[in-house]
Amino acid sequence: MNKLLSLIVIMLIAVSTISAQEEKVTETEFKVFGNCNMCKTRIEKAVKIDGVKYAKWNKNSKMLRVIFEAPATVDSLQKKIAEVGHDTEKYKAKDDVYAALPKCCLYRDNPATH
Repeated sequence: MNKLLSLIVIMLIAVSTISAQEEKVTETEFKVFGNCNMCKTRIEKAVKIDGVKYAKWNKNSKMLRVIFEAPATVDSLQKKIAEVGHDTEKYKAKDDVYAALPKCCLYRDNPATH
């Protein structure tokens, strides 16, 4: 009986380990508009949420590279960024939030940033 119980415990541990390893990790890139290192800091900070393992914004390419797992989603990340004043491919920041950004961070009237 002890051997059977031990075998069951080992099988349960193995199944839970396999399930944990199957956690889906997603790596993606998407465009986020901004101009400077202040923008970079704000954008990267906005996506420091549960599930995000890595986030780096490139001010030259305007691309944000993110590695994340649930509960984060691409949609939730883009919404968080728009909430702090930066437009993404999918979401536009509210005008009043955008207007409150430092002058160097205002990108909408600068065609070179789009």
